Amino acid sequence: MSEANLGDKAVPNGLPAPPFFLPYPDRPELITENLMKLVELTPDPRHKFLVKTLITHLHQFVNETSLTTDEWMVALQFLTRVGQTCTPLRQEFILLSDVLGVSALVDAVNNPPVSGGTESSVLGPFFTEDAPDVENGDSIASEGKGEYMFVEGRVLSTDGTPVPNALIETWETDALGYYDTQYKGREKPDCRGRLRTDSDGRYGYRAVVPVAYPIPGDGPVGELLIKIGRHNMRPNHLHLMIEAPGFNKLTTALYPEGDEWLSSDAVFGVKKSLVVTFKDVHDAAEARKRGFPKGDSFKLLQFDIIMVPEDESKAAREQFAREQATRLQQKSGEK
Repeated sequence: MSEANLGDKAVPNGLPAPPFFLPYPDRPELITENLMKLVELTPDPRHKFLVKTLITHLHQFVNETSLTTDEWMVALQFLTRVGQTCTPLRQEFILLSDVLGVSALVDAVNNPPVSGGTESSVLGPFFTEDAPDVENGDSIASEGKGEYMFVEGRVLSTDGTPVPNALIETWETDALGYYDTQYKGREKPDCRGRLRTDSDGRYGYRAVVPVAYPIPGDGPVGELLIKIGRHNMRPNHLHLMIEAPGFNKLTTALYPEGDEWLSSDAVFGVKKSLVVTFKDVHDAAEARKRGFPKGDSFKLLQFDIIMVPEDESKAAREQFAREQATRLQQKSGEK
């Protein structure tokens, strides 16, 4: 809310009163009916559809639960604290969306599986825009951040052709289960980087083995999980975001097999096709060849990323939307 200077007159937004009569909302149902009439003034058809649907479900929730004033105030105070917890490096609202399954659901609706394409996963609240550029073979993690891991593979189209110069952003936790943004006094990015595929679509970089970790529990989202009896653990994973002209942007993550939290990921990000297997390499010469400065072993993660052309992705989304609309109509008719 903006602050006013003494003597300044309050300024309206300039829109006129509605061109139709609205009865005084003396009964609960008239509140909803009046609001729906006002929504009809929305000029953009998509905005109108979204707002009408949101109001329908929100008002239905209030009516079905006979929501009390105290309960609604608790909800408002909770959302206020979620916003107040956000900083340029911490996104509590994304975390809330994640634990409620909304992030995963939006991702699933917008990225239906395309035959052969690498499946997507949630972005999560720890992506930043300041990842350093690294060359193929370089490390995204400073020394001492965890057990050595080398990640390599190719970026290919669904027809098997290589995708050269694809931009890959990647980020992960260190061995203590923290992202760099969670450390006080963060001076520079760590355990994250940005690289491009070569002319044959190949990529490779040094990293550390990620570990399972608890999503932040010191804020309102953490309190919510405790209140509803849910753990706040994520299985270990490596984030990847890949972009290339002519292809659908892919945000995904790779989840090493064997983690105890795979099937109950707190943010519903794991998909079967994204569960991967490490290779254990015990060879000091190979470790030096890969650029690791000490030790005689490392984990090798090999994974080919299959990008979906934009036209294929668009067709898949449209087909999914049609099928979803049919399912909802059938479900509505069964009631």
